[in-house]
Amino acid sequence: MKPLVFLGIGCLIVAILTGLYVSDFTVYLGDDPTTCNNCHVMDAVYEGWFHAGHKNAATCNDCHTPHDFIPKYFTKAKSGFNHVTAFTFGHIPEPLRAKPETDEIIQANCVRCHTETVSMVADGQADSGRFCFDCHRTVAHGERGISILPYQDKRR
Repeated sequence: MKPLVFLGIGCLIVAILTGLYVSDFTVYLGDDPTTCNNCHVMDAVYEGWFHAGHKNAATCNDCHTPHDFIPKYFTKAKSGFNHVTAFTFGHIPEPLRAKPETDEIIQANCVRCHTETVSMVADGQADSGRFCFDCHRTVAHGERGISILPYQDKRR
Protein backbone atom coordinates (compact mmCIF):
# COMPACT_ATOMS: atom_id res chain seq x y z
CA MET A 1 0.00 0.00 0.00
CA LYS A 2 2.81 2.42 0.86
CA PRO A 3 4.40 2.24 -2.62
CA LEU A 4 1.06 3.26 -4.16
CA VAL A 5 0.80 6.27 -1.84
CA PHE A 6 4.35 7.33 -2.69
CA LEU A 7 3.67 6.79 -6.40
CA GLY A 8 0.48 8.91 -6.16
CA ILE A 9 2.28 11.70 -4.29
CA GLY A 10 5.15 11.56 -6.79
CA CYS A 11 2.74 11.80 -9.73
CA LEU A 12 0.97 14.75 -8.08
CA ILE A 13 4.29 16.54 -7.52
CA VAL A 14 5.33 15.92 -11.14
CA ALA A 15 1.96 17.22 -12.39
CA ILE A 16 2.21 20.37 -10.26
CA LEU A 17 5.83 21.05 -11.29
CA THR A 18 4.94 20.49 -14.95
CA GLY A 19 2.04 22.95 -14.64
CA LEU A 20 4.29 25.53 -13.00
CA TYR A 21 6.92 25.08 -15.72
CA VAL A 22 4.47 25.21 -18.62
CA SER A 23 2.74 28.33 -17.22
CA ASP A 24 6.10 30.10 -16.72
CA PHE A 25 5.05 30.55 -13.09
CA THR A 26 8.10 32.58 -12.01
CA VAL A 27 7.22 35.49 -14.30
CA TYR A 28 4.20 36.14 -12.05
CA LEU A 29 6.48 36.71 -9.05
CA GLY A 30 7.94 39.87 -10.58
CA ASP A 31 6.66 43.38 -11.22
CA ASP A 32 6.64 43.53 -15.03
CA PRO A 33 3.31 45.05 -16.17
CA THR A 34 3.34 43.03 -19.40
CA THR A 35 2.80 39.95 -17.22
CA CYS A 36 -0.52 41.38 -16.07
CA ASN A 37 -1.43 41.75 -19.73
CA ASN A 38 -0.90 38.04 -20.50
CA CYS A 39 -4.67 37.59 -20.52
CA HIS A 40 -6.54 39.37 -23.30
CA VAL A 41 -9.24 40.60 -20.91
CA MET A 42 -6.59 42.89 -19.40
CA ASP A 43 -5.85 44.59 -22.74
CA ALA A 44 -7.95 47.69 -22.05
CA VAL A 45 -6.60 48.08 -18.51
CA TYR A 46 -2.99 47.64 -19.62
CA GLU A 47 -3.43 49.95 -22.61
CA GLY A 48 -5.03 52.58 -20.40
CA TRP A 49 -2.13 52.41 -17.94
CA PHE A 50 0.40 52.45 -20.79
CA HIS A 51 -0.96 55.77 -22.07
CA ALA A 52 -1.68 57.35 -18.67
CA GLY A 53 0.44 59.38 -16.30
CA HIS A 54 1.49 56.60 -13.92
CA LYS A 55 3.32 54.55 -16.56
CA ASN A 56 6.63 56.17 -15.70
CA ALA A 57 6.04 56.12 -11.95
CA ALA A 58 4.24 52.90 -11.01
CA THR A 59 3.70 49.33 -12.11
CA CYS A 60 0.59 47.24 -11.47
CA ASN A 61 1.98 45.92 -8.19
CA ASP A 62 2.83 49.40 -6.92
CA CYS A 63 -0.88 50.15 -6.78
CA HIS A 64 -2.65 46.78 -6.61
CA THR A 65 -0.62 44.90 -3.98
CA PRO A 66 0.64 45.73 -0.49
CA HIS A 67 4.32 46.62 -0.32
CA ASP A 68 5.32 44.41 2.59
CA PHE A 69 6.80 41.11 1.39
CA ILE A 70 4.40 38.56 2.89
CA PRO A 71 1.15 40.52 2.30
CA LYS A 72 2.28 41.28 -1.27
CA TYR A 73 2.82 37.64 -2.21
CA PHE A 74 -0.24 36.49 -0.30
CA THR A 75 -2.32 38.97 -2.32
CA LYS A 76 -0.63 37.92 -5.57
CA ALA A 77 -1.29 34.22 -4.78
CA LYS A 78 -4.92 34.87 -3.87
CA SER A 79 -5.49 36.99 -6.99
CA GLY A 80 -3.70 34.43 -9.16
CA PHE A 81 -5.89 31.64 -7.80
CA ASN A 82 -9.02 33.73 -8.48
CA HIS A 83 -7.83 34.49 -12.02
CA VAL A 84 -7.00 30.85 -12.81
CA THR A 85 -10.35 29.60 -11.55
CA ALA A 86 -12.24 32.38 -13.37
CA PHE A 87 -10.58 31.53 -16.67
CA THR A 88 -10.81 27.78 -16.13
CA PHE A 89 -14.53 27.85 -15.35
CA GLY A 90 -15.42 30.83 -17.57
CA HIS A 91 -16.69 33.12 -14.80
CA ILE A 92 -14.94 36.27 -16.01
CA PRO A 93 -16.74 39.37 -14.70
CA GLU A 94 -17.71 42.03 -17.22
CA PRO A 95 -16.50 44.67 -16.66
CA LEU A 96 -13.42 43.77 -14.67
CA ARG A 97 -13.51 45.58 -11.34
CA ALA A 98 -11.30 45.56 -8.27
CA LYS A 99 -12.74 43.78 -5.24
CA PRO A 100 -13.45 45.85 -2.09
CA GLU A 101 -10.29 44.59 -0.35
CA THR A 102 -8.29 45.60 -3.44
CA ASP A 103 -9.89 49.05 -3.27
CA GLU A 104 -8.47 49.35 0.26
CA ILE A 105 -5.00 48.30 -0.94
CA ILE A 106 -5.11 50.79 -3.82
CA GLN A 107 -6.22 53.57 -1.46
CA ALA A 108 -3.39 52.79 0.97
CA ASN A 109 -0.90 52.92 -1.89
CA CYS A 110 -2.28 56.24 -3.17
CA VAL A 111 -1.82 57.72 0.29
CA ARG A 112 1.62 56.10 0.70
CA CYS A 113 2.95 57.68 -2.51
CA HIS A 114 1.08 60.97 -2.21
CA THR A 115 1.21 61.59 1.56
CA GLU A 116 2.17 65.24 1.21
CA THR A 117 -0.62 65.96 -1.26
CA VAL A 118 -3.20 64.10 0.82
CA SER A 119 -2.16 66.07 3.91
CA MET A 120 -3.10 69.28 2.09
CA VAL A 121 -6.54 68.03 1.03
CA ALA A 122 -9.60 68.14 3.32
CA ASP A 123 -7.51 69.21 6.30
CA GLY A 124 -5.42 66.07 5.96
CA GLN A 125 -8.35 63.75 6.52
CA ALA A 126 -7.29 60.80 4.39
CA ASP A 127 -10.05 58.71 5.93
CA SER A 128 -12.94 60.88 4.77
CA GLY A 129 -14.91 57.84 3.60
CA ARG A 130 -14.00 58.33 -0.06
CA PHE A 131 -11.30 56.71 -2.12
CA CYS A 132 -8.81 58.86 -4.02
CA PHE A 133 -9.90 57.15 -7.24
CA ASP A 134 -13.52 58.18 -6.68
CA CYS A 135 -12.48 61.59 -8.03
CA HIS A 136 -9.22 60.68 -9.77
CA ARG A 137 -10.54 57.68 -11.70
CA THR A 138 -8.54 58.41 -14.88
CA VAL A 139 -5.13 59.02 -13.29
CA ALA A 140 -3.73 55.48 -13.27
CA HIS A 141 -5.46 53.96 -16.30
CA GLY A 142 -6.23 57.02 -18.40
CA GLU A 143 -9.46 58.13 -19.99
CA ARG A 144 -12.03 55.50 -20.82
CA GLY A 145 -12.27 54.66 -24.47
CA ILE A 146 -8.54 54.66 -25.30
CA SER A 147 -8.70 50.95 -25.93
CA ILE A 148 -10.42 49.31 -28.84
CA LEU A 149 -12.42 47.32 -26.31
CA PRO A 150 -15.76 48.76 -25.10
CA TYR A 151 -15.96 49.92 -21.50
CA GLN A 152 -19.06 49.85 -19.34
CA ASP A 153 -18.82 50.87 -15.72
CA LYS A 154 -21.75 49.18 -13.98
CA ARG A 155 -20.37 49.38 -10.44
CA ARG A 156 -19.75 53.07 -9.84
